[in-house]
Amino acid sequence: MPASEAEAFYEREDHGRFLPTAYTRGPWDADSQHAGPPAALLGLAVEQRPGGRPDMRVARLTYEIMRPVPMRPLNVSTRVLRAGRSVELVEVGLTPDGGQEVMRATVLLMKAAPGSVPEVSPGRQVPGPEAAPSKAFFPVPWEQGYHTAMDLRFAAGSFLEPGPATAWMRMRVPLVAGEEITPLSRVLTAADSGNGVSAELDFHRYVFINADLTVSLHRHPEGEWVCLDARTMVDGAGIGLAESALHDEKGPLGRSTQTLFVAARG
Repeated sequence: MPASEAEAFYEREDHGRFLPTAYTRGPWDADSQHAGPPAALLGLAVEQRPGGRPDMRVARLTYEIMRPVPMRPLNVSTRVLRAGRSVELVEVGLTPDGGQEVMRATVLLMKAAPGSVPEVSPGRQVPGPEAAPSKAFFPVPWEQGYHTAMDLRFAAGSFLEPGPATAWMRMRVPLVAGEEITPLSRVLTAADSGNGVSAELDFHRYVFINADLTVSLHRHPEGEWVCLDARTMVDGAGIGLAESALHDEKGPLGRSTQTLFVAARG
């Protein structure tokens, strides 16, 4: 059960320990968190790491999701693997009380020098959130969870329509109680939803679980809204790939991918 009733995804107990709330609960299992909030928590740990340089910006995060993240207090560990002049590599891990590590990320940071080179950002433009109607998540058997913590609007497709979709998402609650939401947290809280919004198979007949998540950002996010222009591909052998072009209201900002285990429900 959740360890906190704060109006946020987490409550910070100390620097590296966090108590989840019901808002972290995913749609499939009452005892497990949606992977978006834990992914954002690891990203925040990188942003807040001791000795972090203000001129270094997160360019890529690769997550290994080793097992479901339980609804239990979480402990975050941080280790710098490489600290170069222009590139840093940081490893962060997430371990619940009394359990094994459930999620780990390797994060690449690069030195940012605004205005030093010409800006080039090709990519498909998508309709903004003001032009996208609000649409509900698919039916979830509990009242509070990730599905109620996120504002969701579809410019194309929906949870209940198979195939590619363009979904705008916005956090309704902070990542950590009493703390300002960082732009990176907004992206990471949403990015793990790509395989859900663009599902090609019936939720009731098949599972399509992502065992990883990679988020690459060529630009620093801006504003409250994050868009996933997502599509899913599935091989008959049971391996799939969900790919999302990431946007904010300014335009394209990066891409995320998820490797999927696909199987018929037992």
